[in-house]
Amino acid sequence: MAEGYRSLSIGEIRGLEAAGCRSNSWESVFVKDPFNAERIQNVTFSGTVRLGLFNGVARERCGLPLMRGIKNAHIHNCTIADNVTITDITGFIANYDIGEGVVIRNCGHISTEGHTSFGNGTRVAVLNETGGREVPIWDRLTSHMAYIITLYRHRPSAIAEIEKLIDDYTEGVRSDRGEIGSGSYIAGCGTIKNVRIGNGAVIEDVSRLEEGSVNSSFRDPVHIGNDVIMDHFIICSGSKVNDAAVIDKCFIGQGCILSKQYSAENSLFFSNCGGYHGEACSIFAGPYTVTHHKSTLLIAGIFSFMNAGSGSNQSNHMYKLGPIHQGIMERGSKTTSDSFVLWPSRIGPFTLVVGRHHHNVDTTSFPFSYLTEASYESQLIPGINLRSVGTIRDAQKWPKRDMRKDTRKLDQINYNLLSPFTVGKMIKGRDLLKELIEANQGQDVIGYERMRIKSSAAMRGISLYQMGIDKYIGNSVIKRLEGTVFRSDEEIRDRMKPDTMEGTGDWIDMSGLITPLSSIEVLLEAIESKEMKSADAINRSFDSIHRNYYNLQWAWVYDHLPGETGKLNEELTADDIIAIVERWKKSVVELDWMLYEDARKEFTLSSMTGFGIDGDDEVKKRDFEQVRGDFEKNSVVLAILDHIKAKTELGDELINRMRNIG
Repeated sequence: MAEGYRSLSIGEIRGLEAAGCRSNSWESVFVKDPFNAERIQNVTFSGTVRLGLFNGVARERCGLPLMRGIKNAHIHNCTIADNVTITDITGFIANYDIGEGVVIRNCGHISTEGHTSFGNGTRVAVLNETGGREVPIWDRLTSHMAYIITLYRHRPSAIAEIEKLIDDYTEGVRSDRGEIGSGSYIAGCGTIKNVRIGNGAVIEDVSRLEEGSVNSSFRDPVHIGNDVIMDHFIICSGSKVNDAAVIDKCFIGQGCILSKQYSAENSLFFSNCGGYHGEACSIFAGPYTVTHHKSTLLIAGIFSFMNAGSGSNQSNHMYKLGPIHQGIMERGSKTTSDSFVLWPSRIGPFTLVVGRHHHNVDTTSFPFSYLTEASYESQLIPGINLRSVGTIRDAQKWPKRDMRKDTRKLDQINYNLLSPFTVGKMIKGRDLLKELIEANQGQDVIGYERMRIKSSAAMRGISLYQMGIDKYIGNSVIKRLEGTVFRSDEEIRDRMKPDTMEGTGDWIDMSGLITPLSSIEVLLEAIESKEMKSADAINRSFDSIHRNYYNLQWAWVYDHLPGETGKLNEELTADDIIAIVERWKKSVVELDWMLYEDARKEFTLSSMTGFGIDGDDEVKKRDFEQVRGDFEKNSVVLAILDHIKAKTELGDELINRMRNIG
């Protein structure tokens, strides 16, 4: 007998039987003192059952009181903690440990059958529907670990070791008993089978949950709602699935919402994703992947910080060897309504995809671009998104829309718009555009990778990329030298030296984690040599890289300074710092004024069409201002103006310090 429980007395058994309760083996029912038999009515007990104390009343969320206790249910082989409320179970509750204060009412079957790992170890055929990139999911899967498992198949030893660590975890949670965490609320549900439920979860009116984990917490509960069907799944804290969503073989990370009949299979959704109405098949949805529209299909692609327009679609097979092709849309990309991309393709960061693209394209070296359709051909406009106010608005909104409230955040998300990842691509894009212009002198249009680039757009792209590069490098130099009074060029050079050279070389965006590729190589070597003793240890390595971002990124900037200044770092002087800051000031102000003018377009008379429906232009304008506000008072516009002023003052302050040297 478990500690703290005792057997029923003869009088208690008679009292229970008088209240309509039944058991073939009353000696297998154990209770705590002081046991209140009046709180148990019309209940069938089988197997070993342990009952806690039942006092007072629970409350529906509408305030309706519910007497704590068990009524109208069949309880088989369960341990039920104190102050639980179970009523009107048409089937049974079997093989569960039920936490304190749980409410379960008007449900069908809640059971654990055989040994189960509660969704852990489920292999999700992400990116390639036919297999080859399967990710075994587990309770604390991060987007970064999944990135390695999915895309680093060229390191089979590392993949095998990670999968072994996940298998070890899976075996550790395998059980023939389920759990329902304290404070959970389960009502109106059909079948819940082999599902482990965390603290504070709200599960209401679902049709079916099978083989899964609901990793809810009191700080950030999980909500699963009406008519939902979920099989072979893991859902993490703060996430919501409701309104008849259908989910099969999916991992749903923290702070996600899947709703309004959304359908997803063999897919991974990481922090703050949103799926409504549409369909996902074999996708890797990195942080902030959002799709709102009924006609939108995301398939066989990797995305992050992405917004899919209505009717967006991709094709992952060419009717030869089946759906074997895959696509990559790097962070911050968007698709307009009715867009189409033929996989395999790769879209560079912060790129807007417009129209239908029936040829495989690769724009990864041209971030912040437009990929448009012109006369049935793909046309690239490099760098143009750097002057789009929408890009800045997106970058500002993402951290504000982080829905995660859990103290332990799984994904390490870097929100920086400019980073060694994006600026490194700008440098490559700038240099590549120069080469293309040189090789196509006198041509109005340049052909590149099955795309067309107008020569004028290429020239403008070079200018925009240079502004972005100067802005980022200047930002980093100013930050490095802030708050210090220098007396000589030697002191400046000494301060400029990085604390580590680990950040040099190429950088990647590992689904939210911006990191030097070399850091991941070191991690992979540690995994291959079996230095990592658990899957959690790998996650801690990602945490460490994320925390060290600014040290690592300065090493990258320092390494690239000679290429941008034309001088060795060992020869830099105060005058060189002044030149860097002057270029920075010029680029910041020019880009900000471009953003300002782009924002102004939203307030032109043509943008007011549909406003002031029964009046003249003056009525239109007044109606528009009531709804959208005044241009000069718009928060984004004010932020741009404040940014120009603050950055100008910041640059001038460093320039004055440099001029005092010597």
